[in-house]
Amino acid sequence: MMAGDVGTSNTVRKFTVSLLSVDLLAALLSRYAGPLALYARQWCDEPDDVVQTAFLQLARQGAPPSDPPAWLYRAVRNGAISAQRSAGRRRRREQAAARERSGWFQVDEEGARSAVDETAKAVAALTALDDELREVVTAHLWGGLSFEQIAAVVGTSSSTAHRRYRQGLERLRTELELSCKTRTD
Repeated sequence: MMAGDVGTSNTVRKFTVSLLSVDLLAALLSRYAGPLALYARQWCDEPDDVVQTAFLQLARQGAPPSDPPAWLYRAVRNGAISAQRSAGRRRRREQAAARERSGWFQVDEEGARSAVDETAKAVAALTALDDELREVVTAHLWGGLSFEQIAAVVGTSSSTAHRRYRQGLERLRTELELSCKTRTD
């Protein structure tokens, strides 16, 4: 057993295999990391991650492939295409969620045109609020939740929920250039 080896013969075998491949991995990394990243960039936005994954896959193999550079280029190509597909799916999911979220406040179509304009301004002002402020304001005003209930939902104290509500209202008043009284004023 070599110094630093632990336990079973299986562990020693894996440790020895990786010792044998350290020089090869270092040489391949030194020679091909940059060109592989450039190669991957034509398919994806995160080429360094793809290259790193390919080198990790190579390091996990028991014996090196017959043509390591070609193997690396193939692994990077496949990984980059896969990463781009994943990024595309993620982007589409996020865009769909954003479209759904943007419709969270519906305009009353029966109202007058001026009411629609005012509603659009209110929606814009609510959208401009930080997420944590908007969440508390909508939960209290439209959801009718108490500050204790809001605190339980968002995982904070009721005083923090109340403070966020007050901050949200102040920002809405400033944004809408209004001075209005609420139930808590």
